[in-house]
Amino acid sequence: MGLIKSERSIIPACDVNIDLYETIIKYTSDIPEVSAYKIGFELALVHGLPKIINLTRRYTDKLIIYDHQKGCTDTPYKGEKFVKTLVEAGIDAAIFFPLTGPETELAWIKAAFKFNLPIIIGGDMSHYKYRKSEGGYIDDMSVAEIYSIAAKMGITDFVVPGNKPDRIKEIKNIIESNGIKPNFYAPGFGGKQGGSILNALKSTDNKLHAIIGEEIYTAKSIRAKVLDLVNQLNILK
Repeated sequence: MGLIKSERSIIPACDVNIDLYETIIKYTSDIPEVSAYKIGFELALVHGLPKIINLTRRYTDKLIIYDHQKGCTDTPYKGEKFVKTLVEAGIDAAIFFPLTGPETELAWIKAAFKFNLPIIIGGDMSHYKYRKSEGGYIDDMSVAEIYSIAAKMGITDFVVPGNKPDRIKEIKNIIESNGIKPNFYAPGFGGKQGGSILNALKSTDNKLHAIIGEEIYTAKSIRAKVLDLVNQLNILK
């Protein structure tokens, strides 16, 4: 069983100011298919995690996932301090992208285990020119190794690029070859990146936690947009 008990959900990516964040929570927290809220550096650096958590808890007890964009890219020795800070602030889970090598990945995952912080591991991203094979910096085999190491350590929750269904299938095969049934969290839908929730669902055996940012927070009606996304998510039910 993964972090989120349902097989499909919507996770608003709240890279916004605090007023808009409160609006998002206010109008979506009663929607059952909204499982969590993902917050990043904009809210954390300007206001601090305790303030953001206290604000969230006025409306909902749903999960707060912290995405440091990209956390887990420091030395192996910083993992415990980072994880301890998140736990003490009241964060429910965190996204890690261990791009600085296997020693950091292993150490930070162990730190998360030590402090009982659920983590979601990512290695691939939704923008173009990320992997070397498409003109980026990150070696394709290294991406595969990130997912493989995490699966071997028992991680069940993973970030994948929602607008690249073939990549999702590839990553799924890597994780499953290590004996783990994965739960996928995916950005890259609509807007600038153009991914299709339906295509992503087909690549994940109809199991998907869709991370949606701009499409939600720029909508004329945030609630109506989220309900529309819920309908898209349930199209294969």
